[in-house]
Amino acid sequence: MEAAAQADPGTGGRSRRGWRAAAQEALYGPDGFYRRPEGPAGHFRTSVHASPLFARAVAELLRRVDDALGRPEVLDFVDMGAGRGELVTGVLAALPADVARRTRAHAVEVAARPAGLDGRIAWRSGPPPGITGLLFANEWLDNVPLDVAEVDAEGVPRLVLVAEDGTERLGAPVTGPPARWLARWWPLDGGGPAGAEPHLASPAGTAGAPDPASPAAEGLRAEIGLPRDRAWASAVGTVARGLAVAVDYGHTLGTRPPFGTLTGFREGRETAPVPDGSCDLTAHVALDACAAAVPGPGGRLLTQREALRALGLTAGRPPLALASTDPAGYVRALAGAGQAAELLSPDGLGAFGWLVHPVGVPDVLAP
Repeated sequence: MEAAAQADPGTGGRSRRGWRAAAQEALYGPDGFYRRPEGPAGHFRTSVHASPLFARAVAELLRRVDDALGRPEVLDFVDMGAGRGELVTGVLAALPADVARRTRAHAVEVAARPAGLDGRIAWRSGPPPGITGLLFANEWLDNVPLDVAEVDAEGVPRLVLVAEDGTERLGAPVTGPPARWLARWWPLDGGGPAGAEPHLASPAGTAGAPDPASPAAEGLRAEIGLPRDRAWASAVGTVARGLAVAVDYGHTLGTRPPFGTLTGFREGRETAPVPDGSCDLTAHVALDACAAAVPGPGGRLLTQREALRALGLTAGRPPLALASTDPAGYVRALAGAGQAAELLSPDGLGAFGWLVHPVGVPDVLAP
């Protein structure tokens, strides 16, 4: 649901649009945030930047998919939202030589191809059709723009309109497919069904629960995840055989944050979301809704802690005796244990959600 730009006489005639349209231009337009030369790593840190252990774990996942596929002549690895190619580069470097020789690597990103990128990596604006292998989307869905709804004084969910400087006002009532999505996936009544899945946390967090005075309390907000559902279903649809994985901070039905999660990041700091191209615009992902949007058997949701442990990552400290026999090796092993602990932390990166969709192969992350 997108709103046309509207002049607002009360703010000097500044143009306002729904958040989805405003964020699309601010992030991906000609002068958008994701086209800036410094790349996303200049503003925020993901698991990819936290440790090379993450790329090694994804390489192990690709190797398991390769086995499940019967080791095809061509094995695809698709990195959705590739930044400047950090993950795909790390995965290629970590693969066994025989697997790397058969791997066809694709980086999907709106920015121009970085200078000096490994020539084996194809730089694309979208995933190729007919993927045989692994499509991996690390913190991609949280940057798929969406609209925001807020409950007005009469209990009606309305579209939030925003100006380029970030000031907001309420627009028309939410209707049609977005209204049906809200009713199914994010009811604006401040509550949720009993027995809902646990919250998938994020570093920023959104603690607190409302105590609404009415079934639809004024000020409650929701992010309408329909564009993300469609984006994820489309991405999974490019996989002919293999596995599609989305990794993101998110939430599930019954634990939706009452006032939304939309925020900005600039130069390593969280900031107010302003759709002027100067900062990242991100919101947590309704991962359960994305899972249900894919036709066929449902995807499986697990935490990053569970997924990385299934791929063999541990944070155990090296034996102290190693410090005497190989001091340099001990220091390296100790640093690796610290990096693994960060990736596995249940209060940080380890709480990210992994949405796993096998296509024509077994779930290689299953216990």
